Amino acid sequence: MPSDNKPKTGIEVAGRKLKVGNLDKIFYQATGFTKGQMLDYYIRIAPLLLPHLTNRPLTMKRYPHGAQGKFFYQKECPSPRPGWIKTIPVWSGSNNRHVNFCNAADLPTLVWAANLAALELHTSLSLAPAIHQPSLLVFDLDPGPPATIFDCAQIGLLLKDYFDKHQLQSFPKTSGSKGLQVYVPLNTPVNYDSTKKFARILATRFQEKYPDKVVANMKKQLRTGKVFIDWSQNDEHKTTVCVYSLRAKDRPSVSTPVTWQEVAGAVEHKNPDLLTFEAEQVLERASLLGDLFSPVLTLKQKLPAIQ
Repeated sequence: MPSDNKPKTGIEVAGRKLKVGNLDKIFYQATGFTKGQMLDYYIRIAPLLLPHLTNRPLTMKRYPHGAQGKFFYQKECPSPRPGWIKTIPVWSGSNNRHVNFCNAADLPTLVWAANLAALELHTSLSLAPAIHQPSLLVFDLDPGPPATIFDCAQIGLLLKDYFDKHQLQSFPKTSGSKGLQVYVPLNTPVNYDSTKKFARILATRFQEKYPDKVVANMKKQLRTGKVFIDWSQNDEHKTTVCVYSLRAKDRPSVSTPVTWQEVAGAVEHKNPDLLTFEAEQVLERASLLGDLFSPVLTLKQKLPAIQ
């Protein structure tokens, strides 16, 4: 487990006392973006981010040496930890025990996690305590080079058309990496067997209808120049990068909610850069647009029948 003996700075966050350290450490070499700036970003975006973290088992992707350094995933909430940090127990069959995930339900917990170099925040599609019930359906659109997020945007719009025809609202966000993700809020009783089957069948139909553009098979050698519709994320044991999470890329890019109009604009102008956002841009968007992803939290919808 990484550790350092450098002096730490005591701060108070929402009435909780915390110690943070290495604030001057460069986390993104290309821009000079520091760990301190990472903490500042998460504090400033917290009003929009926290509702999407609350009561979702959190997997932290930790980068103690910055975005280009070695990383590790942490599911078990680290110990020792402050007594006020809440956890979510999830049974793990492979470990034959409960894994106690962190529940980043408040600002002090978020800052504590960020100080542990949890650069990326990955969440379950379930809300505790209904761990076996996904509240969301997600399609992770991953471009196989030379395809780009521009190609993902085209396929995203086709998915939107499908859901529009079935009177379902869908919400896009960038992955913060090279792809696009389409979320369909459910917030109604359903299980992972149903959502995963639905996603797999729909992805396969898109592959059959658009064989030159789409692949639903996980084999990487089949993805060249196509968009892989990753339906497998709809699984109780998998996580997806949370909206507003930073990503460990060359620059401090963020998984950013966008409008379908923006997605269509990127396709119209053939400009993938229109769907790339860094931390400061996301903060500016938040002040102007609010949380474009807020309907995902409450909108109740049911999946249409699919065979």
